[in-house]
Amino acid sequence: MTGLRFPLKNDLSRKIIHIDMDAFFASVEERDNPELAKHPLVIARHPSDTGGRGVVTTANYLARKYGIHSAMSAQKAYELCPHAVFVPGNHQKYREISQKVREIFQRYTELIEPVSIDEAYLDVTENKINSKSAMKIAKMIQHDIWQELQLTCSAGVSYNKFLAKLGSDFQKPRGLTVITPNEAVSFLKALPIEKFHGVGKKTVPRMHELGIFTGADLYEKSEMELMQHFGKMGYSLYRKVRGIHNSPVSVTRERKSVGKEHTYGHPLTTEDACLTQLRRLSEEVETALKRTQKHGKTIVLKIRYADYTTVTKRVTLREYIHKKEAIFSQASLIWEEIMGIEKGIRLLGVTVTNLDPLTYENIVLPLWETGDPYQSS
Repeated sequence: MTGLRFPLKNDLSRKIIHIDMDAFFASVEERDNPELAKHPLVIARHPSDTGGRGVVTTANYLARKYGIHSAMSAQKAYELCPHAVFVPGNHQKYREISQKVREIFQRYTELIEPVSIDEAYLDVTENKINSKSAMKIAKMIQHDIWQELQLTCSAGVSYNKFLAKLGSDFQKPRGLTVITPNEAVSFLKALPIEKFHGVGKKTVPRMHELGIFTGADLYEKSEMELMQHFGKMGYSLYRKVRGIHNSPVSVTRERKSVGKEHTYGHPLTTEDACLTQLRRLSEEVETALKRTQKHGKTIVLKIRYADYTTVTKRVTLREYIHKKEAIFSQASLIWEEIMGIEKGIRLLGVTVTNLDPLTYENIVLPLWETGDPYQSS
């Protein structure tokens, strides 16, 4: 006997926009130096300056033709395209521009969920201009960003975040895709399975083994079968392919730092004990960074002695770090400068700040015509 099944609930009441800046870092550099648009452009320090270390943050379309992509080593990128232009990137500038983009969003709604430095969800069900059209608001945001920042973005408009995200990816760059409730299932059925958010490179072969190549194939699978093979993801995909994703836009402040600290009932009095604790804290910070998908350039060490005096010292690096070994290495170097074990140490803290997202996947052709590309002809 099969159990009773509750009907699937699909919240169609919201109007959600997903805004994704087009090749953000590369586009900013090309905007500020138009000559760069003529060349394969890689946002990374040149490997000859780093001894072969470092990774690609993003690349423009010309560089992409050579197989260069984000998260690739800068050395590999150089081997693929020795004549590429390498630009280290200016993350402070990117953060400032990202904030200006956020201020444009705030003209229309306060319900903003940043996903990274270059994308965000907006709930415009109720909005500051009292418009009933989410598509109109998306067009106005695209127009404002172009007019004020000379940068382009792509937008997806739908009744949930999953579909809005698919929409912004659908016609990059400068795209605007609206997916209505009536169109959602047919749109999803036509998608290749690898386009479904959450289906990664390792999952695609497993999908193919089950005969799932498109959304239409996924739609035919039962909820139980998908859960047997993919667990929670199967539960989620069963609903998503039916256009169901009821997660609201979550208004959160962007994290500025990730840190861990411990207070010790018995003060630490040996260097070995302190280094052991610093290693432990570094591991905890790595775990937290992995969870938030961030890396940072500034390491902060906090020491509170038994007499409750507190010392904080920081170092800012040229490269991003997020691995426990690198965090511990920098924390222990700062420790060597401070020490003061004879006082007894009551608290140790390790923090990574000056954060940015680990990777940026927006690699598209960031070239556009003179004038406003969103203006109707």
